[in-house]
Formats: sequence, C-alpha cells, structure tokens
Amino acid sequence: MGVLTDGETAAGYRMAGLEAVVATPQEAVRRLLEMIESNQYALVAVDERLLPDPNKAAERVMRGRSAPVLLSLPNLLEVFSGGGDPKAYMRQLVRQTIGFDIKL
Repeated sequence: MGVLTDGETAAGYRMAGLEAVVATPQEAVRRLLEMIESNQYALVAVDERLLPDPNKAAERVMRGRSAPVLLSLPNLLEVFSGGGDPKAYMRQLVRQTIGFDIKL
C-alpha cells in the first residue's frame, strides 16, 4: 500500500508503517501516475486535499489495469484532530472500498 499525501501527514503514515509519497497539489497527478506505473502497489490511497478524484485523474493510465485500487482519503490531520484510532479508520475505509480486510 502506498499513500500520496502532503509532507505533514506523510510522517504519520510512515510511523504506521506505510509508504508515503509526498506531493503538492500541483504535482499530485504526476506523482499518482508514477505510483501507478511503478507496479509496486496493490492499493494507493490519495489525500483528497491533493487530488479529490484520483480515479478520474488516472483514468487513461488505469485503462485495462486491475491494480492498483485507488482510494480517496480525507486528510488525516483533519480526521483525527479530535482523537480517534487511525488503524481502525483505515481498516474500515479499505473494507468499504475493496470488500475485505487487509492487515496494516
């Protein structure tokens, strides 16, 4: 699993053991396409503040591909500013997107 996010949020994903790719809103599409074309990820989560619709942005590159699954995430700094369990949140989000749990 890879996460496309901003620099501040990337540290939290890395502490959780995930690979985080940092981008600005201006470079988000390019970085997402690089992640897809690298064939390193089965799942790519994208911070919606960077790229609100990653599926639309990557439509041309994803044509004919079954992986990676692209998942739009709310920015975690906003989601967990009042507390909460990041792993439980990610498990729920992944379960809703792909239909089953994965171990993070």
